[in-house]
Amino acid sequence: MENQSSISDLLLSAFENLFQDDFKRFRDKLSHSDFKGKGTIPRGQLENADRIDTKNLLMKFYGAETAVDVTVDVFIQLNLRDAAEKLREEREKDKLGDTHVSIANKKYREHIQEEYQILEDRNARLGEYVSLNNRYTKLLIVKEHRQREEKEHEIITRGRRHAELMAQQTSHTKISVLFDPDRNQEIPRTVVLQGAAGIGKTMTARKIMLDWAAGKLYQKKFDYVFYINCREINRVTAEQSVADLLLNNFPDGVRPIKEIFKKPEKLLFVIDGFDELSSLLDIDEVSLCTDPFEKKPVKTILCSLLRKKVLQKSFLLITTRPTALEKLKQNLRFPCYAEIMGFSGDDRKEYFHKFFCDEKKATQAFNFVKENEMLFTMCFVPIVCWIICTVMKQQMERGEDLAQTSKTTTSVYLLFLTNLLTGHLTGSIQESKSNLWKLCSLAADGILKQKILFEEGDLKEHNLSLSNIQSLFLIKSIFQKDTECESVYSFIHLTFQEFFAALFYVLEEDEETMKKSLTFKKDVNHLLKTYRTSKNNYLMLTVRFLFGLLNKERRNDIEKMLNFKTTSEIKLDLLKWFEAEAKNISSLPYKTYEELCDQLELFHCLYENQEEEFAKSAMDNFQEIRLEHIRLTTMDEIALSFCVRNCCSKQSLYLCNCTLGIGEQEEGWRKHKLPSYQKEGSVSALREVNTDLFMEGDGYFSLCSPCRLWQCSLTAACCGDLSAALSTNQSLTELELSGNKLGDSGIKLLCQGLKHPSCKLQKLVTNQSLRVLNLSSNNLSYSGVKLLCEGLKHPNCKLRSSSK
Repeated sequence: MENQSSISDLLLSAFENLFQDDFKRFRDKLSHSDFKGKGTIPRGQLENADRIDTKNLLMKFYGAETAVDVTVDVFIQLNLRDAAEKLREEREKDKLGDTHVSIANKKYREHIQEEYQILEDRNARLGEYVSLNNRYTKLLIVKEHRQREEKEHEIITRGRRHAELMAQQTSHTKISVLFDPDRNQEIPRTVVLQGAAGIGKTMTARKIMLDWAAGKLYQKKFDYVFYINCREINRVTAEQSVADLLLNNFPDGVRPIKEIFKKPEKLLFVIDGFDELSSLLDIDEVSLCTDPFEKKPVKTILCSLLRKKVLQKSFLLITTRPTALEKLKQNLRFPCYAEIMGFSGDDRKEYFHKFFCDEKKATQAFNFVKENEMLFTMCFVPIVCWIICTVMKQQMERGEDLAQTSKTTTSVYLLFLTNLLTGHLTGSIQESKSNLWKLCSLAADGILKQKILFEEGDLKEHNLSLSNIQSLFLIKSIFQKDTECESVYSFIHLTFQEFFAALFYVLEEDEETMKKSLTFKKDVNHLLKTYRTSKNNYLMLTVRFLFGLLNKERRNDIEKMLNFKTTSEIKLDLLKWFEAEAKNISSLPYKTYEELCDQLELFHCLYENQEEEFAKSAMDNFQEIRLEHIRLTTMDEIALSFCVRNCCSKQSLYLCNCTLGIGEQEEGWRKHKLPSYQKEGSVSALREVNTDLFMEGDGYFSLCSPCRLWQCSLTAACCGDLSAALSTNQSLTELELSGNKLGDSGIKLLCQGLKHPSCKLQKLVTNQSLRVLNLSSNNLSYSGVKLLCEGLKHPNCKLRSSSK
């Protein structure tokens, strides 16, 4: 009888090699597949099952041996014949055992599994480790080259559309087929896996090592797979041979060098991080070696492997950033290229679940991030996913509310910058500062000119030479142009360019930095003036980042981690600009939809800044906050909440026909955009995110009054927070709830607030000043009115006027 553990691994490996859409099709087909009359797994159990759950359900329902037969059968029904054949082969090989594998090979595989199965997070404390298999999430890899227009679209698209765009890539490929014959039936011997910094190249290289050693990958292709880290190569000073380089991978006492060199066509070298080589292999042909036992400088040995001067029949898998492709190409013969794009929408969700290892917390964190268009977009980059998950996990462990204490988008982008710079700062501090300054200068110049693809001339204009720092954040693309090719550079996404553009205005240039960079004149007032007059708001996020970076804590982080001084002088310029914008909007007798959105964007700017005194000074310029016929996202509500609680008590809040608390639905994204005036049903997110629109916390802010929430789709579910507001907010003197569907159950909750006893010894203070309550068009029955009257009769209630 087959080993259950082994079959479990085989099935899991088969499912992990499926694309998400294929896996969903498999689950659906499995729920209808009555294999040889043995019955079907109930659809309800399979509906939300992940890959591990599906594997466990198969083995529990059919037994280990039959589970493999059922899987193969379903694969064939779905026309996944390659997957079916591979699973069949793996099962047969497992039955035969591995007696054909040498003792040395077996020991090497065991050693590789020990070395690569565990990884440390960047912020791991002593003794904290993570299983690579438990954390690794499949990445989207494509083979076909994209056109210039496709690349531009990919860079500028945000949110769910960005995730959909990635899912629409037609040339998806998988690690397991990188060395399969191409369309011309040629087997590639050299594969270049390119990708931006932080996109998951090293994690993928380590997963390849682990899966090969565990018998899950390339079993028929390669007897030995070796990992060469280019960053470590930089530190090797002694001369070595190819044999020495390989034996460094082996455990002590195991040296099967003759066995290895006997079949070079069965060897794979995984060369990770070519772009990190301190010098990019400008080595003469005469210096290269052809003998694997000849000792040479280690970079000469590496160059000999790349150029196929030694072990010519071996295979190479090389990871690199796109900016080093040109230099790498000079050292390769007929390479095949693939690109790691990052996480698709489904992969992002899977990563959150693997990181948190807790269904409830993972769902809560992912749903929160999905509501923030910019953060969700950033999550296609694995290192950003890790940063966001790490920060949110710490918040949850402290018992904090994500909506109230989450990092601003600016904070997350700054963490991304500093995390990537860790370990990549080479040369003097002054040189690093100069390189970062030039990068910011390029970004700012491009944003003002609405330019996202940069040519060689643009880089030269800003004195950029693609240093180690600059190549971390710029990616290179090559497009066909007539009979030639053109190379262009871009930031990994437009939002990163906008962040660096904002950073340009905050960094204080010193004389030494300015000498080494040729930049255009830095004028924040010109930026703000251009933003005000622009028709398509292309400067919106740059200005929002600018507000965020001027937060005192962010400026301290920049000075500490980037060794740059920052300027606070432009803060006054931003405040003056905000005052002018606020007064202009407030003076309008009627606001268009675009003008309402502009007002909302001002609130987002203040939220990014997070400084209450600054926000209070800015909000003093609004006599009232009026939003009508607008659909507020969760992030809109959080920004509005922050601004409301930094208003003085004399200001008014009017929300009319606004849709509150409507975010992405868990069962799937809407495929169409709702009209701005369309109303939704219940306000599911209100209890979590909208509390600050109503409640006063610790006495440090006053809510706008009167507060009018006309036809805002409020339901009984929202009345708990409203009730709490009635019992705690000392400034709320008028509350209007016309046109909402509160119902009797909602009124019952409101009555609890109206009857709340006043006690000065308690932390929460009751409301002694509510005078007016308007509940027209709320479909109250007799019992609802009766409940309301009971509250109104309570001695603590000071209500003088009500209407229905």
